[in-house]
Amino acid sequence: MIDAAPADPGGRRDAVVVFGSVNVDATSYVRDFPRPGETVHSRGFRVALGGKGANQAVAAHLAGARVELVARLGGDANAEVARSAFARFGLAADAVATVPDETTGVAQITVAESGENTIIVTAGANASFDSEAIRAESPRLGGAALALTQGELPVPAIEAIAAACDAAGVRFVLNLAPPVPVGRAALASADPLVVNVHEARTLGLGAGLDDDAPAEAWRDAAASVVGALARSIVVTLGDRGAVAADPTGAWTAPAPRVDAIDTTGAGDAATGVLAAMLAEGRALPDAVRAAVAAGALAVQRRGTVDSYAGRDDVLELADRTEAV
Repeated sequence: MIDAAPADPGGRRDAVVVFGSVNVDATSYVRDFPRPGETVHSRGFRVALGGKGANQAVAAHLAGARVELVARLGGDANAEVARSAFARFGLAADAVATVPDETTGVAQITVAESGENTIIVTAGANASFDSEAIRAESPRLGGAALALTQGELPVPAIEAIAAACDAAGVRFVLNLAPPVPVGRAALASADPLVVNVHEARTLGLGAGLDDDAPAEAWRDAAASVVGALARSIVVTLGDRGAVAADPTGAWTAPAPRVDAIDTTGAGDAATGVLAAMLAEGRALPDAVRAAVAAGALAVQRRGTVDSYAGRDDVLELADRTEAV
């Protein structure tokens, strides 16, 4: 059973420092995706907080972690949408700076009745992260159990985060989504590297496997590159759960059967909870079980962060699933 009580910091490094993107999501809900040149009518529309960094920070926060989000917003009205959402969730935003001459990042999302989505991202202020900015923020790693980042930041920033974590002796978690050409040294320091099956194949992981290949095949593929590609690896398999491998073993974590309404942001819910569990000192298979549960709960509601469940619900569902 996964303990439902958050770890007592007791003066230890316990924070999850998220270096990440913040977007404002503009989402349209449709029956089917439009074909090229076709216009379709939306059945609903919403504007809400998004961006992989913000999503994962909220998910980790709701899972009980002490989270510091290091991010950039533009000098526009959308920045207030993001800041209002941070306040609503009680997420600390003192490291979220404004870049006056930039726009806040935007994601244009379409969600079909099937629950699947398409996403177009405009980086805006998120692109202002560079290695110098990361060095300026690196003192925040002093109280960190781990640092988490994603492929929505510029590659030099991702590589600088990996180097800063190495220098500070802090665990580095990389969600390479979307896949970007991060250097091998940064990949090799990831613990874990978190990817879905499409992202995995861009790295040569599971190159001969279909999307629907047995989970055990993906588990074995991940295990085969531990220590070479990354220190540990998590591959998410959508509604089939996830697999994970580190130097001590390899596991599958099946997902519970649920009716998916909206898959937008479900992977971020999983990654944020994974980081929170690892920051508490939980073993990788237990952390992955909680991550899978968080994703399964998120797809049952519309939206991104507003679909994320709290710690107790995540851990209760995770306790029903054994990693094997």
